[in-house]
Amino acid sequence: MDEYSASPARQSAPSPRILLTATNRWSLAARLASGFVELDSIVAAVCPINGHPLRKVRGVARLYEYGARNPLKSLRAAIQQFAPDLIVPVCDRSVMHLHQLHAQCAKEGVSGRNICSVIERSLGQASSFSVVSSRYDLMMLSKGAGIRIPETIRVDSLDDLRQWEDHLPCLLKSDGSSCGLGVKRVGSIKAGAKILRQLTRRLTAVGLISRLLFYRDRGWTISKWAEPSPGMIAQAIVAGRPANCTAVCWKGKLLAGIAVEVIQTDGLCEPAIVVEVVEGREMLEAARKIADQLHLSGFFGLDFMIEEGTGAAYLIEMNPRCAPPCSLNLGGTRDLLGAIWSELINTDLPNRPAVTDKRRIAYFPTAVLRGIAEMGQSGLCYLDIPIGQPELVEELLHPWSEMNWAGTLLYWIRQHVPFKRHIRHLLGRDRVQASSATLDDGNTGRGNICAPEVTPQNDWR
Repeated sequence: MDEYSASPARQSAPSPRILLTATNRWSLAARLASGFVELDSIVAAVCPINGHPLRKVRGVARLYEYGARNPLKSLRAAIQQFAPDLIVPVCDRSVMHLHQLHAQCAKEGVSGRNICSVIERSLGQASSFSVVSSRYDLMMLSKGAGIRIPETIRVDSLDDLRQWEDHLPCLLKSDGSSCGLGVKRVGSIKAGAKILRQLTRRLTAVGLISRLLFYRDRGWTISKWAEPSPGMIAQAIVAGRPANCTAVCWKGKLLAGIAVEVIQTDGLCEPAIVVEVVEGREMLEAARKIADQLHLSGFFGLDFMIEEGTGAAYLIEMNPRCAPPCSLNLGGTRDLLGAIWSELINTDLPNRPAVTDKRRIAYFPTAVLRGIAEMGQSGLCYLDIPIGQPELVEELLHPWSEMNWAGTLLYWIRQHVPFKRHIRHLLGRDRVQASSATLDDGNTGRGNICAPEVTPQNDWR
């Protein structure tokens, strides 16, 4: 037992204490909280409280404010006050903050030991942090473990891309991005030079000012502007259909996982709305190998492309955090929350009945908001409404907008008036609209392209 587990605060806890960390208002945090509450866990969260769906989850013990201007301080205070058994990051920025807090506390010696201990208990060995944060390092580790990946190179300058000209078109991807942010298709060296500048430079002065004027969370905007340039990779395109798996592990051992193939999205590069649960042996084996190689704990997701013709699964990236549908109990080794809960209290995996025996799942609330809820009602697939959380259901159907009143007004104008191109430029369209799948010649890209950045009103992930 580590020193953190032996602390007086932990000895008095009758149930596992789960601390969720989220810097955004994605619905997944609320779904995870609801699932852990059903398992009789003590759940708290550190998040931007105002407008967060976690406010509507019955049974959450406490919400701590995630300070955008000093996130490590607020995160540290929440950990010290709540004394969790497990920290579950729900977004990539919260993973980055946990890594940074660990590095900060490691320098403090004895005074920072307890926080280092719970972070490693929740995420895995500290030596894995730099790997899961680097697309290139993760791809190279996967290749060395015998996992099939597309051809991938590190891109430090335009010269690296020029040497890869025979592989064009390809994808440029930046570290620290997810859901299609920082992923663009390159069809020529000329286009690649422009895209490389876009992905590696800071937010422009015009973009910074517009986001400060039209968006609510100014603290996050300022912190994003101050972040250093990310690492970059170029990746060959795999023609096929998207798939993914989400997994939970403990000290390098894979406990449970769910593999799915994407059936329907809101567009070529939008997040999945409907998925189909598949056996996914190759995907789950990749998850097992990565968990073992990095000695991981907690949740992570892997994105794949299933190659046309061969059916081979190519790993294209990793999300070192929770991802849908990890909050759903699909029974047995597909009950991710039950699996980690049983490890925390050192008991057998609970024999909980699956929420559905259907293979297809329509994600709520996206399916309802996109007008395809009838799929679930007709019995074609399972619509994953959070039963028992009526206030949460209502909140998810009317989510918080990241824009303030001025931003909302200008967003409406740019959709309805003839001079909307000028307004889009004023708002920084490349920051709020999906443009990453469009080439300079107007053709849309295909292959392993993740979902692009979406408008705040439609951010239902």
